Amino acid sequence: MNVRPLNDRVLVKRVEESDKTAGGLYIPDSAKEKPQRGKVLAAGSGRVGSDGERVALDVKKGDEVLFGKYGGTEINIDGDDLMILKEDDILAVLQ
Repeated sequence: MNVRPLNDRVLVKRVEESDKTAGGLYIPDSAKEKPQRGKVLAAGSGRVGSDGERVALDVKKGDEVLFGKYGGTEINIDGDDLMILKEDDILAVLQ
């Protein structure tokens, strides 16, 4: 896969959630929501600030992130469902 996000965009692959609840119940596919966490596959070089200098991103390749439910653009590359998000759509980096 040869995809390089531009500026402050990040390429993310969703991480599938467990299909079993903490109480041991199984959730059917029809009731599942899309996961809101994923792994960063690639990151752009950062946005250009008002002074013309490039501001680096806070996330990097390999980070696991949480993002908003309706943020980003879904794409399909080589059979993989991926998302391109702006850095502003990322809510947190999981440690």
